[in-house]
Amino acid sequence: MLVPRPAAGTIVPQNRRRFTLSGQFLALQLLIVLAVLVGVLFISLAQSERTFERMESRRALSAAETLAAMPIVRSLLPDAAPKLGSSLPAAAESVRSVSGASLAQLALGDGTIVASSDPGQLGESLQLGRSDVMDGRAWTGSVTANSLRTLVAHVPVLDDSGKLVGVAVIGRTYPSLWERLGGTVPNLLIYLGVSLAVGTVGSLLLSRRVKHQTLGMEPDEIAGLVEHREAILHGVKEGVVAIDPRDRITLVNDAALELLGWPAHSEGLPLDDLGISDALRAALTRGPAQMDQLLLVGERLVVLNRRPMQSRGRAVGWVTTLRDRTELSTLESELGATRTTTDTLRAQTHEFANQLHTISGLLQLGEYDEALGFVDGVSFSRTQLVDDVTQGIADPAIAALVIAKSSLAGERGVSIHLAPGCTLGKVDEVLSRDLVTVVGNLVDNALDAVAGLPDGTVELGLADDDNLVIVTVRDSGPGVEASGRDRIFEQGYSSKASVSSAGRGFGLALTRLVCERRGGSASVHNDGGAVFTAVLPREVAQ
Repeated sequence: MLVPRPAAGTIVPQNRRRFTLSGQFLALQLLIVLAVLVGVLFISLAQSERTFERMESRRALSAAETLAAMPIVRSLLPDAAPKLGSSLPAAAESVRSVSGASLAQLALGDGTIVASSDPGQLGESLQLGRSDVMDGRAWTGSVTANSLRTLVAHVPVLDDSGKLVGVAVIGRTYPSLWERLGGTVPNLLIYLGVSLAVGTVGSLLLSRRVKHQTLGMEPDEIAGLVEHREAILHGVKEGVVAIDPRDRITLVNDAALELLGWPAHSEGLPLDDLGISDALRAALTRGPAQMDQLLLVGERLVVLNRRPMQSRGRAVGWVTTLRDRTELSTLESELGATRTTTDTLRAQTHEFANQLHTISGLLQLGEYDEALGFVDGVSFSRTQLVDDVTQGIADPAIAALVIAKSSLAGERGVSIHLAPGCTLGKVDEVLSRDLVTVVGNLVDNALDAVAGLPDGTVELGLADDDNLVIVTVRDSGPGVEASGRDRIFEQGYSSKASVSSAGRGFGLALTRLVCERRGGSASVHNDGGAVFTAVLPREVAQ
């Protein structure tokens, strides 16, 4: 059962303890016992009534048949009248006394009572109820007369010719409610005493076992603990996910649902039902503690910290905290490009200082023609590089990045040139930042691929195609191995050894992330070296 979640950051105070767990169990047992006893009481009363009807109806019918078959009744009843003669009343009373009935009556064929154990009913009409005795058939059932319910037997009285001349009636009054209770209560008291004893012992044993499983906490303490946990869990900014040994989600907060893109009802589901990747499953489960693990989840770069959970020395699963590092990684990439530009400018400062010193020396030696030729050569080389870049690339940030990368490549002995027809118009600020990330990562990857190779070259192509910006980076390196071509854009995959604490394998993954976030794509193929192609729409896909 899921506990309703309070608002984030809300701490719900604990309720004051009123009843211990054993007391609550005992009260519940008592309520159950009382409910059962009340049910048994009603069943017993109904059963006693049915037993009374079953036994007394047979006795009443037998007595009524005896009364109807008496010769004196059959001979005198056709001419009898109420309150006249004593033979019929005597016969009726005789049968009543012998049978133990409470009522005995004789009635004429028209239903007039001519003899009765109750003199007040003489001359009245017989209460037939549902009886069909007037059709010549015996009947037993209950009738109500003067607010008194009576079980009666009606038997037709026939003369010697078989003609119905009257009705013989024998009845017994239903016992009252108190009379029936009097026969039931003693047994119920015994049942109640035994049930209370068993319930008390059972409640104590059950509460002891439950408290052992709940570490000795009472229900209000458990409720308070859950309320505090829910408030804290959903109040923190980091995502939290707990997985049990069966790979079932036992706990997940709102931040984790948002980071992982899981549905709101994920708590309690197995990981298989969420269709997660093998990399995410491995990051959330199995193995020892894992600190600061970077993982690409959808379009987000997430940092995970996983620890195994233990209870009483037994492994009960894993708990993982998650932080979104997508924006931070993008900023780190942009900062890396800025740092590269700064380093390049610093190197150029030294280069310009050396050139100025050379010019100064030539002037001091009076070699004015040589100084002029040296200045013209330096100016032409620098101006040609800047003109080639700015002529095809109108965006200042991208142009500056390409110039900086060209200088950096020159220091490594690698040449960077623009592909024929390389053009890029002015782009908006967001696309410019994304292009800086993509171009910087692809060029750096190409420079690493041709590092140490003689006559290494990198070709950069930029194309404005309607609403798309297409970036192509081609190098003269060995290309991408077929076995790694499908994984080259996966987070953590790299064909180069890591040289930093953060490791490699995130530049190309971040490139694909930026492209797909805008609704574009990133791909690679070999053509005299590796050829990377990135497609970025000018408008971000919704």
